[in-house]
Amino acid sequence: MLCNLCPRRCNARRTEQTNEKGYCQTPLLPRVARAALHFWEEPCISGKNGSGTVFFSGCSLGCVYCQNEEISRGKRGETVTCQRLADIFRELEEKGAHNINLVTPTHVIPAIKCAMEIYQPSIPVVYNGSGYESVETLKLIEPYIDVFLLDFKYISEERALRYSAAQDYPQVAKEAILFAYSKRKTPSFSDGVMTKGLLIRHLLLPQGTREAMAVFDWVRANTPEATFSIMSQYVPCGKAKEIKEINRRVTRREYEKVVDYIAQSDFKNVYIQERDSADIGYIPVFDGEGVKE
Repeated sequence: MLCNLCPRRCNARRTEQTNEKGYCQTPLLPRVARAALHFWEEPCISGKNGSGTVFFSGCSLGCVYCQNEEISRGKRGETVTCQRLADIFRELEEKGAHNINLVTPTHVIPAIKCAMEIYQPSIPVVYNGSGYESVETLKLIEPYIDVFLLDFKYISEERALRYSAAQDYPQVAKEAILFAYSKRKTPSFSDGVMTKGLLIRHLLLPQGTREAMAVFDWVRANTPEATFSIMSQYVPCGKAKEIKEINRRVTRREYEKVVDYIAQSDFKNVYIQERDSADIGYIPVFDGEGVKE
């Protein structure tokens, strides 16, 4: 196929085993780097038993600070068929996962859809994406998704271009979030775990307090029934170590300024990540757990 799944619209030629000049570097058959119970998402996603995370290799965004760079820009992971992917969903469900959590799924939506047609999990399915999503592509997978978990990384085109090489990210993300909100506006929960709804994340970056507050203001004004998560887990990874203004952790002052701003609002559905989450120890080990038969 000639691929235009993501907003970059590479028109790359992709087969089951190859990808010619595509930004994500991923064939149609996905590479999976880890499929296991994960306990470090928001409480409404991880619950008590853990979220059944499926980490896909490759990415259509490519942030300079990506904590999962070894899989997002590398080729780590095992290539799996649609049947094997369906089996992975079933195995995670059998392990007691609260949901099937599809991490960075944008570029492998055809394979996910194929696997879901083989086996539709009886637990909620979470679309865990970067926010850099084409609405046309989201429409393909929306019938299979219960919870949209989308990043809203930037409201500034300048920062989006500098850190993710995607100047159009703010507008693209807004359109994707509004689409998800139109489909999953009213959240529902079971024993504290989200079974339907929209959760919007923003990662606080160094020198990013104004950006974070502007993102929050947009979310509050445009998706008032969504859940918002402010994340403070940033540590300089990858190329970020070469960029002076982001080659450090977020300061206490930056963190508290954003938290205080959110706390003073009337927005109720908010998760605030503790500052001590900024630790590489929380980055998953992409060792292929749960992937091979």
